[in-house]
Amino acid sequence: MGLLTDPSVGHGALTSIFVRHHNRFCILMYIASVILFCMLAHDSFSSQTYFSENALLPGLVKGQLNDNSGPSFKDHYKELKAEAQHYETETPHPYLISKFKHLRLETYSHNFTLNYPLKKNTVYTGRNVYGILRAPRSASIESIVLSVPYRSPSSIFPSTLPGLAVMFQIAQFFRQQMYWAKDIIFLVTEHEQLGMQAWLEAYHGTCCGSPGVLNSGKLSGRAGAIQAAINLEIHSEKIDHIDIKLSGLNGQLPNLDLVNLAHRLCNKESVRHTFNNVDGGAIGRNKVNTYYTNLSTMMSMVMTQATGVPDGNHGLFHRFGIEAITLEGYEKKGRGIYVSVLQVGRVIEGMFRSLNNLLERFHQSFFFYLLPSTDRYVSIGLYMPCLVLLVSALFLKAFSAWIQNSSHQKLSDSSSTQSTISEHMHVGVVSGIVLGSHVIGLILLPNFAPAYFTNFWNHIPTHRALLLGYTCVSVAIVCLLPILLKKCLNSMKVSNWVLLHVICLLELGIGLLCVAMHNFSLGYLTALVYVLPAVCTKSSQNRIIVKFLWILVHPICSLFWITAYITYITFPELSIIDYLTKVVESSGQWMALSTVDNMVYGNWAFSIGVLLLLPVWTAFWCLMFLPTNLPQKSKME
Repeated sequence: MGLLTDPSVGHGALTSIFVRHHNRFCILMYIASVILFCMLAHDSFSSQTYFSENALLPGLVKGQLNDNSGPSFKDHYKELKAEAQHYETETPHPYLISKFKHLRLETYSHNFTLNYPLKKNTVYTGRNVYGILRAPRSASIESIVLSVPYRSPSSIFPSTLPGLAVMFQIAQFFRQQMYWAKDIIFLVTEHEQLGMQAWLEAYHGTCCGSPGVLNSGKLSGRAGAIQAAINLEIHSEKIDHIDIKLSGLNGQLPNLDLVNLAHRLCNKESVRHTFNNVDGGAIGRNKVNTYYTNLSTMMSMVMTQATGVPDGNHGLFHRFGIEAITLEGYEKKGRGIYVSVLQVGRVIEGMFRSLNNLLERFHQSFFFYLLPSTDRYVSIGLYMPCLVLLVSALFLKAFSAWIQNSSHQKLSDSSSTQSTISEHMHVGVVSGIVLGSHVIGLILLPNFAPAYFTNFWNHIPTHRALLLGYTCVSVAIVCLLPILLKKCLNSMKVSNWVLLHVICLLELGIGLLCVAMHNFSLGYLTALVYVLPAVCTKSSQNRIIVKFLWILVHPICSLFWITAYITYITFPELSIIDYLTKVVESSGQWMALSTVDNMVYGNWAFSIGVLLLLPVWTAFWCLMFLPTNLPQKSKME
């Protein structure tokens, strides 16, 4: 506080320059941040990936998996397809249990229940099946997981039966080996990420979402502490390429050594591998094309990470300190060279044998990074300054507003020609506005408002009820707050509202830093949207264009614009009416999914929106309509 209370602050030449031209400096910081972020995709700002954990020893692994030891992949796949025909919409639990037992694994099933949080008396049940291969050279102290989500023939997602057949073949091969020092868990989950979340909660004896929503049940059998996990999503016998997925819940990422391990072994087994479906080795020699490809790949990672939604079942392991990735094998269409499932099986074999060598948990290498290609990375020390520049613009704006107000007060108090008494800021009113805006955010949390909205409008679908409810609250805030403030505070003599302005700027800046420390992508994209209107806002005499700009960046409006852009990219052939209808429906569905993700998995995206962005937006909106009595301008302004 010494910086804000020292009477000498603001009189230095350098300080005077910053305060006088703070708007220009803020805009310059914003532009510099965007330019620096775009430059990160260039090879000069990224580094070649490497192994920090030498104990993995991927170069010493020689794949031995083949079709000569028992039933082949085709035999397993044929059985699975025949069995799946009898379970059009369900999981063939009896078959999976008998299959694991036939492979001489310790076989267990796991039942779980979901009490759907947005509709009363709606219950969904599920059942996972898993088998444990006990390590012959240890006492079940540590373990590794190989998982596959089961998808019935009626699923809208690509089939995972080939991946399940690969799992059976690998389990059959692993059972014959004697070098395992860690237990291996073969897990088949039901209902995609829901089944994985329930199994992980039951395995660790905890609850990650809202109490009473997901009843994870109990496990009949456990292995050692899970060190790593590989999730398989192979869609065909003939594979075009393997895409390696990283993004986890709330933007968490696996240790970079595990990612490098997958890419290195794919290279060794001649398996075409990609990140975000971009092959880093096939970009070409054209430096301009290489740069744009890297920038596009890095931006796609940022967009995926910012949502906080995992792009595979692997993403739910990270919060438990377990490094995990997903290997998704896309179907080869048309003629040409393809990757066989046997090659993919050898990649998985190599990864498990490398992980079997680990003497301790992953702790070296990077946990915070951006990937412009499969073999290059950008460390946190290079991309974090991009956000710091944006947040510094907010802090500079707050500092300048406070110094200017102090100069105004001194000029008013020292004037000998006017008997002006310095008016004090109404701290109580400012505190009430800040507190009230956060109370609104608390009321709109997923644990409170969604249930009320869905019960109040129970005659319409859930996603429409949520969209209607949150839109009504937002419209009420936008329309009623100016009238209420004018009516209640018009009679009060207030010199200015710099205190509220400074609080809004500091809260937004500190909040963005806190978010970015865990999920840089979410923090940076949010800063790109909100810093510019925050910098353009004054504590008085705001123009109509600034108010309109704040309307555009309201959290509900931001959701609408993002949905509109994605809908246009995905469905460019829609007519105007169909397009707008699709945008509105998709916005409501996104809101419903975000609410459910928050209550089931603990996704923070919705909470950040209602606890940080909406309160700050509301406080800024109040700032624009508060009555002010401007003092004389100082020379510094």
